[in-house]
Amino acid sequence: MTATTGATQPAHPERPGRSDGVCSEFTVFTEIKPGHADALREDLGWLADATADESLRAALHQIGTLHDARNLIFDNDTRFMFASVFDGSWDTYIDDFAQTMVGARFDKVFSHSEGFPGIADPGVKDWFVAHQEPAKVFVSSYPDLTVQQIWKDQRVDDAFQEVLDTPEFRAMLDNPANAELVATPAFQKLLEEASA
Repeated sequence: MTATTGATQPAHPERPGRSDGVCSEFTVFTEIKPGHADALREDLGWLADATADESLRAALHQIGTLHDARNLIFDNDTRFMFASVFDGSWDTYIDDFAQTMVGARFDKVFSHSEGFPGIADPGVKDWFVAHQEPAKVFVSSYPDLTVQQIWKDQRVDDAFQEVLDTPEFRAMLDNPANAELVATPAFQKLLEEASA
């Protein structure tokens, strides 16, 4: 694991944000329009409820680069923070969100922020850059794994766990003809990791 304190620069030097391996952070601070905090809170509540919505999950899966996202209202309902961790380039990240239903949700949430031009506006990236604050330190527990790799690893693990539970696998382990393979360090490590 490597901590990033400024050594790793993003693909676009003009774009703020730190990277650790394939993961990059994105944190935006905005001023909430006067009188909009409750409406923003309501939209964030709806967004939180919508995470159970299969169409939102499908859109996030289509984007396929978002590790996590957080939203916060603070300073006595005057400021808003959006923070996320993603794979790939900053520009692609913004473009990908704008092209899915997630873009409409971004529009709704950020519409409560002073000066937000709208996710489809050509100046939206400049607006985000103007409101983005890079982390002083950004660390990922898995800096070399993209979201796509994590999903693949999960699918492989699920499939392997199913195989482990079959009587055929148990019989294969007990078969003397397979003793040499079963005794290899690689196979033993595989079995150890599967039972951990």
